[in-house]
Order: sequence, then C-alpha cells, then structure tokens
Amino acid sequence: MRGRVYPSWITTSLIPSYNTRARRFQVASPRQLTFAINNDHIEQHVEPSSVPDADLAPTATEGYKVGQAKTLDELQRLDAEDESLARWKASLGLGATAATPASGPNVEVLTLSLHSPTRPQPIVLDLAQPEKLKALKKDPVVIKEGAEYSVELSFRVNNLVSGLKYLQVVRRMGTNVDKLESMIGSYGPAAEPITKRFVSEEAPTGMLARSGSYAVRSRVIDDDGKVYADFEWTFKLAKEW
Repeated sequence: MRGRVYPSWITTSLIPSYNTRARRFQVASPRQLTFAINNDHIEQHVEPSSVPDADLAPTATEGYKVGQAKTLDELQRLDAEDESLARWKASLGLGATAATPASGPNVEVLTLSLHSPTRPQPIVLDLAQPEKLKALKKDPVVIKEGAEYSVELSFRVNNLVSGLKYLQVVRRMGTNVDKLESMIGSYGPAAEPITKRFVSEEAPTGMLARSGSYAVRSRVIDDDGKVYADFEWTFKLAKEW
C-alpha cells in the first residue's frame, strides 16, 4: 500500500503508521469545532454544508459512457437468447421471480452503521428520521482511537438502478482529511433491504487526533448523477467507544 502524503504542517512525530488491513486518514491541527448536522431533502438545503459539493464529485472513468436508460420491462425482453446477457440480468434479479417495481424513488437509503471487531454492537444512524440525525449535532458519534471499523449502508431498491456509488468526505478545520469512494453496484427491484459494507478504516490515535470533531458528508449517487441520499454527521475520537 502506498503511503498517504501528509501536509507540511503535520510533524512527523504525529503521523501514524499505516495498518496494512485498513485505510487510515490523516489528522488535522487541534481545535474544537462545531459542525452542522442535517438530513435535509436533496431538493431543499436549509443549512449550508461544511463539505463543498465539488468534493463529493465521483471520479470519472476515462472512456466510460452511461448507456441509454431502459425500463425494467425493456431489459427483461432484451436479447432473450443471449446467454451472457441473461446471466447479467439474473445477477440484477431480473428473472421470472423478480420483485415488482414499487412506487417512490429507485433507491431509499435506510441506515448507515459503523461496525468494529472491538465493539459488540454497531453504531446505527437512522436516515429515515431526520430529527435523529439533527440530534447528533450536540452528541457526535464516538469512535475509539486506533480502532478498525467499517461503514455499512442499508438501502431498499424499488426500481432498476445502475452504477450505484457511495461517496464520503471527512473534513476538519476546513480541510479534507479523508475521502471514500466505493461502487455499490447495479440492482433490480428487491423485496428486502440490501446491505453493503465498505473497506475498513483505522481511526487515528493520540492527543491531537482526540481534540475536536470531524465533519462527515455522505452521498449515494447513480450512473446518471441522480442523488438518493446526501447527509451530514459528525464524530469524535476517544480512548474508548
């Protein structure tokens, strides 16, 4: 794994070593900050975000072009004799037993949770209830310093979605200290919620890391640029969970 490049204002004595099993983000300079937490509807942002929209832009793949959008019915009838295409459609759940498309957005993001082998129960953020996210403004999520943990997303697919992706930016002192961009996949409608766990992170350690809070902005987006979730939360590091 290639080492992360740290800004010159971080002394080498404060730079943590990499764990080969997990990603690790850098630590910004110490200062107690308060970050806004909101779960506003995507169409109506009431509060300005501490993480700019541009920082959540997905990485473009050179030469990749999004295909023409097709309805679920069109895909099911497409090249019925093509075995490879049939296998691809089956991987999306587009077979004879496919779930019936439901009303509402193609994707509904239900929860974001943090899982760690050093914690018996996950920390769960209920994304369906905005008032609970806003309560985190006064009570940030606590992550144990040095702990390995993973972000897991739970969502419901109501209709065909292609190239679903999760983006997450961690920001402190007005500077981005970490970004996670992970492909979730393509799905047809499903009767039950789907979960996706992302690459493990390793929390920083030390007094510098424990001072202040970190702002996180998370977004779920598809190939067409449609945003299904865009919300903010905060966390702080402590010696224990």
